[in-house]
Amino acid sequence: MDYEAKILELAWDSPERLITAFPQWPCLYKNLEIVLDAIRNQELRYGALGTTVAPGTPVDCKLLTIRHSDLKAWILHHYPDQRPSFLFHPIATDEAIRYDTYLILQADREALQVQLKVTEARLQELMDELTAAGLERESLRSLAENKKDVSEHSKANFLNIIGALVETMLGSSEAGRRHSIFNSQASIVDSITAHYGDVPGLGKRTLDEKLAAARRSLAQARR
Repeated sequence: MDYEAKILELAWDSPERLITAFPQWPCLYKNLEIVLDAIRNQELRYGALGTTVAPGTPVDCKLLTIRHSDLKAWILHHYPDQRPSFLFHPIATDEAIRYDTYLILQADREALQVQLKVTEARLQELMDELTAAGLERESLRSLAENKKDVSEHSKANFLNIIGALVETMLGSSEAGRRHSIFNSQASIVDSITAHYGDVPGLGKRTLDEKLAAARRSLAQARR
């Protein structure tokens, strides 16, 4: 831990220098390459700034993050004899996780993936509603070119749809399954800014204000 900052700096810029910089840990560079190879080949789930992204999504190495649960599952599957202390608590041999327990965990993960597909379908329905409300990109562009203001009714519809999208992403099914990987409005904002922060209108402050306004509008509409 005393060398964490230096290790990360070299891992980002010149990973091969880990060999000479830390000769006391000859496996450091090798293990880094193994992890990066697993990411490239879509064996290990990863994310940006703490939020998991779809396999194959380009992520700047300096923003790359891996959840403990994903790293632990990957090690159990590919390197079951490896149990680094920061992931695994010391346990007696007869108390070790059995293979059938692993299969149960794997089944739960597959069930979550199915639930994610259901969520994606619901989000597509909401996007279809957005199109039906007459707020397609071309319509908005036409309004801008003609310098016409969007009606208050259209603004309210737009806010309600955004609010519904946010609430759906943060919600859970009746069985307690989360609809998405996001657990707060802040995590949604962080993910958007990480991927589209250079797009006008998608800055953190603007997103915080607009998403909050959309959720308030939806709450008022449901009263």
